[in-house]
Amino acid sequence: YIDDIFMTWNRSEEELRKLLDDANTWHPNIKLDYKIGNSLSFLDVQLTNNNGILSTSVYHKPAAEPYVTPFISDHPRHVFINIIQTSLARA
Repeated sequence: YIDDIFMTWNRSEEELRKLLDDANTWHPNIKLDYKIGNSLSFLDVQLTNNNGILSTSVYHKPAAEPYVTPFISDHPRHVFINIIQTSLARA
């Protein structure tokens, strides 16, 4: 997630779009894609702004479900334990 950015903005949406569009002209090899709204997914979190009150929930990427590492694969045992612990924590 090195190239993912999350930010908040207290000015107008028009000013934000102008800033981001200008930023896309700074270097030919850098292209910013952005989403503006009251709800967004960032990493594994769904963030929602409801009249200034932020709420979060676990975000499950559609492509990531229900795939898991097969138990018969040649991974160390702790990998499978971590998969189970992470899945339970995210439930």
